[in-house]
Amino acid sequence: MNTRLENIKKILDDKKAENIEIIDLTSKNYIVDYVVIATTLNSKHGFALLNYLKTELKPTGEEFVRVDEDDEWTIIDLGDMFIHLMSEKYRNKYSLEEFLSELPTIEN
Repeated sequence: MNTRLENIKKILDDKKAENIEIIDLTSKNYIVDYVVIATTLNSKHGFALLNYLKTELKPTGEEFVRVDEDDEWTIIDLGDMFIHLMSEKYRNKYSLEEFLSELPTIEN
């Protein structure tokens, strides 16, 4: 796992995000190389996690291309990586891990 991903996972873990999963999509036909999914405890926790990520990552040169915030689900676009901060209810409902695991592999 690369240093950026380790750093993101550590920030989320330190701030009590649950069930943090990193999905490597470099061999898949998808718009980003990596997806990080973490479960939030509640909507305030989700917003706090976003702020911690911004505070910790922006000084390292990380660019937040786009952020869509919601009480249940926040999506952070870092260009080559998405971070999904989801409530447990939404995480179960949308089962992103399952969707991403079914993506086709790039043919060489």
